[in-house]
Amino acid sequence: MTNTYAELNSPDYLWTAETVYRSDLFKNRVALVSGGGSGIGRATALLFARLGARVAICGRTAEKLDRVAGYIRGKGCPVLAIPTNVREPEQVDALFKTIHAEFGGLDMLVNNAGGQFPQAAIDFPVKGWNAVINNNLNGTWYMMQRAAQYWREVGRPGSIVNVAVVTERGMPGVAHTVAARSGVIGLTRTVAVEWAPLQIRVNCIAPGLTATEGLEVYPPEAVKEFPRANPMKRPGTPMEIAEACLYLAGPSGSFITGEVLTVDGGGKLWGELWTAGRPDYYNF
Repeated sequence: MTNTYAELNSPDYLWTAETVYRSDLFKNRVALVSGGGSGIGRATALLFARLGARVAICGRTAEKLDRVAGYIRGKGCPVLAIPTNVREPEQVDALFKTIHAEFGGLDMLVNNAGGQFPQAAIDFPVKGWNAVINNNLNGTWYMMQRAAQYWREVGRPGSIVNVAVVTERGMPGVAHTVAARSGVIGLTRTVAVEWAPLQIRVNCIAPGLTATEGLEVYPPEAVKEFPRANPMKRPGTPMEIAEACLYLAGPSGSFITGEVLTVDGGGKLWGELWTAGRPDYYNF
């Protein structure tokens, strides 16, 4: 990978990068991407739009959403940018009502909104713990549940993809997000069975280290460890994660539900990811 982080995240790159999917794959389909103003969410929204979908993006920062939506409109594609705090069920309900009013339906939801800060778990403040749990677990659940209720109301099938993290080996420095995302994975496996009679599929993507703006929250001592995160010795790209999201969301995933697709360059098998830096105790 020779591109810089900025290049890999630029709309122009994401719009023109090679993809395995045909250009009209999602024609006449509607996709909602939370956290669509940056990082993995932006890449996923742009790829949906490239492939013919009508796209709705939501997030807490209107300026980020407007930049992505403006780019998509500039390509002649329909898009809605709806500022939403997914931690607030009333705002989530209003989001779905707006999408139905403007686009007449919804086919796919990618739950990407979330965030965390690196810190030793023993020092988490109550406020910080609750903020991450509310963002990454509760907000994801409110979106999942409202989507399922919507599809039940209108009598149509649907597909949900939740962006989680690799949880099998833990992730020192972000125990709060591992707890929240583990909850999302448990929810996914459970409601995949409960909602199968409604023709609703529910899956997870578990990205490893990914070259987005999200890396900026990590301290220099963590960043220098990142090449050890997987045997490929590089971060994933937003486009690589977006393509995986679309694989599960779309017709290619039509017989897949309740699964977690790990996209981490083999990291969970080999690598080390110290998000707050490697403690001296573990230096050999």
